[in-house]
Amino acid sequence: MVAVAEGGRRGEVREYRRIANTPTAVARLARQLSRDGVRLRFCYEAGPCGYGIQRQLSGLGYECVVVAPSLIPKGAGDRVKTDRRDAASLARLNRAGELTAVWVPDAGHEAMRDLVRARLAAVQALCRARQQLAGFRLRQGRHYGRPAWTKLHRRWLAGLKFEQPVPHIVLEDYIAAVEAAEVRRDRLTAQIETMLGDLSRFANPRQLMAYLGLVPSEHSSGTSIKTRRSHQGRQRHRPSTADRGGLVLPDSRPASAVSCCSARRRSRGRSVRPPGRRSCGSARGTASSPAPASPANVVTAAIARELAGFLWAVARQVTIPAG
Repeated sequence: MVAVAEGGRRGEVREYRRIANTPTAVARLARQLSRDGVRLRFCYEAGPCGYGIQRQLSGLGYECVVVAPSLIPKGAGDRVKTDRRDAASLARLNRAGELTAVWVPDAGHEAMRDLVRARLAAVQALCRARQQLAGFRLRQGRHYGRPAWTKLHRRWLAGLKFEQPVPHIVLEDYIAAVEAAEVRRDRLTAQIETMLGDLSRFANPRQLMAYLGLVPSEHSSGTSIKTRRSHQGRQRHRPSTADRGGLVLPDSRPASAVSCCSARRRSRGRSVRPPGRRSCGSARGTASSPAPASPANVVTAAIARELAGFLWAVARQVTIPAG
């Protein structure tokens, strides 16, 4: 559905017509609307159709922005959502300059996003396969009281015996499914060289951390201060970043978020320490003096947040050649 808003504060906002989502229909629409020599500015919501319309209209010389749906201003009592109302609202808000545009990646970055989505699907498939295997062994009365998916746990699974041959066939199938999912996840992970795209689009490291959902939220009242991870930002990037934060954890001794981050700063060279330290906004300013033995997930999130800031600083100093 296409709506048109005339220029000026009191310009008319009218429904134009419904068109097909094809390059031919979009090009015909642009020609028809620009017959009178008016200046056109297009906008549409980000969705499953990608950025093809934006690239086509930009290639034709028109201004076009892709709008973040979660940042479109809406009234608290507005409970009616139709294509006509949405189109008219977008046209009116675009004329007023109240829409927030998203960053439009190029073809290379969009292909990398598809690779990241494929890895996320592989991780979710691995979790389902492991859960199905765990449910099967519990139904068979096989309990394992130690940490799962270690080498010892895998040897224990391979050595399980059953009175009937059918449960053993099912067990082998579940184990094969888990191993296949792990191979798929590892293969996709190895092919991902970068998951964040062009880091120069972030003006400061705090924007990058917010994009990854690694910034803490705060709920303060009087002398009570509670902080936790906000879980906002790109959900598909957050587990991968946390995985990389977990790779640099020390051994099994109790650690705190501040001590781990401080140890990593001391191990850096002098040339990279200042921007990394200034950019990380590490757990010292956000964890509010954690206990001497912080939970592992808190330490991992703090290291991942510092690692994101460090990567932002390095990306600003190093120029990657094209190709």
